[in-house]
Order: sequence, then C-alpha cells, then structure tokens
Amino acid sequence: MKLNIKDKFNSKLPADPILENTRRQVTNACFSYVTPKQTSKPELVHVSPEMLHNLGIPEKDAKSDIFLNVFTGNQVLPNTKPYAMCYGGHQFGNWAGQLGDGRAINLCEVEHQSKHWQLQLKGAGETPYSRTADGLAVLRSSIREYLCSEAMFHLGVPTTRALSLALTGDKVLRDVMYDGNPAYEKGAIVCRVAESFLRFGNYQIFAARQDKDTLKTLVDYTINNHFSHLGTPSKATYIQFFKEVSERTLEMIIHWQRVGFVHGVMNTDNMSILGLTIDYGPMVG
Repeated sequence: MKLNIKDKFNSKLPADPILENTRRQVTNACFSYVTPKQTSKPELVHVSPEMLHNLGIPEKDAKSDIFLNVFTGNQVLPNTKPYAMCYGGHQFGNWAGQLGDGRAINLCEVEHQSKHWQLQLKGAGETPYSRTADGLAVLRSSIREYLCSEAMFHLGVPTTRALSLALTGDKVLRDVMYDGNPAYEKGAIVCRVAESFLRFGNYQIFAARQDKDTLKTLVDYTINNHFSHLGTPSKATYIQFFKEVSERTLEMIIHWQRVGFVHGVMNTDNMSILGLTIDYGPMVG
C-alpha cells in the first residue's frame, strides 16, 4: 500500500517535548507524539470505496494485512509519527480548559489529485489528553460516526469523512444508559478523514494561556496551509481569516437546518476551523 505522505502539521508546528504517554497539561505545544494501542484481533467491517479512490488506495490494497494493521492501530506507516492534538474548549457555556484528542490519534497527511487529507483513528487508545477515559470506542458509536459522516456528505453537508470501520477484538467497558450499570461491548476503530481536524479549541487554548507566540504560529500555519487564498499572514489577513471562518460556520449550520440535523455536543472543541461537521457524538439527531 503506497500513500503520498505529506505531513505538515507535525513537521511545521511545535511538539510536546515529553514523549511519555501520560495524562498531563501540555503547554507551548500544538500536539503530542503518541503510538496507537495494539488491538488483539482486528477485523474490517467496512471500507469506503469512494474514500479509497480519494486517497489513491487501490481496492485490492484494502484487503491487505498492512491496510488492516495500519487502520486498526497495529502498525505505523514508515516515515510517519502519529500524534494527538492539544486544544481546549467551551463546553455547554463554560470554559473547560485543556481537552485535546482524548481518543483520536492522527496517523499522517496524504496528498492525492491535488487534494490534501489528514487520516485519524478514533478509538485507538490513550493519549496525554484522555483525562479519566480509556481512549477507546465501541462498535455502536463507531457505526454512528462512520454512517453519519458519509450520509451527511452525500446530503451536501460540509463534514469530515470516513475511510474504514473495524472491530478491534477487544472488549470495552461502557455505561450505555448512564445509570451506573456498565457492561462490556465490542471495541471498534473508525478512520476519519478531513483536510484538517483543527478546531476552534486549538486556538482558544493558547489564547486562554496567553501564549501569543504559539497562537500566532498556529494561526499563520493555518492561513498558509488552509486559507492561502487570503495572502500572507498580517493584521488584515487575520481579520479576513476570522470573517471566513465565521461565514463557513454559518453556511454549515444552515445546511444542518436544511436536513434537520442537530449536533448535541456543539462545543468549541467540536467546531471545525474549516466549517466541517465534526464529532458525531451520542446526542446527534
């Protein structure tokens, strides 16, 4: 399986110097390097032929062991360094401080047919941002993520996409009814795909900490790589950047209303800087 890997985020932005995968506050860094958790008996449930084509992966390669192992966390692609992003967020009206990729691990970035894609595993294990959680996902929530993102795309709604859905072979403890009666469920992993998974919270965390240097570095990176049509970063460009993010977000929400979609966890850690629907949590409808 050959991918045209073009990593930018973890090559151009400041990294967490601590390599130990322990829960902690991460400062002056946009991400932390982390390795996905090994899974015991991975099994593909479904692969999107459309996303295979978008990424330049032949369908026969999706049946290979390397595809299965990479997209279930058991193998890291050569010359790549997976990572989890640092961000904060306002949750239900209150500033929640550092949040970050608690169960999402970014594998790499790929270019194909003049398009740039970021590949991310959801449910691939603990990161420094997992807080009290285990970093894993179960089959029912992974099916929702996989189906909702692809359905929304084909309804014409700006959204992240999904490449694959797989079982891990491991059991995950969850309290599905939140009534104090947890039970073991089938573990699963979704490979999500987007131009970028940057969220409002990626910028908020540095503003809240008054870390203006890292904030400027991240904003300049975002403009240069995702809003290059606005020109060289400057005060005027920052204003135009803010305006365009606002307009993209407005357009996305208009699309939500058009199809009757409700995002039950529409906090700033779940708001894409590109105006994409992201994170299909337990209360979407």
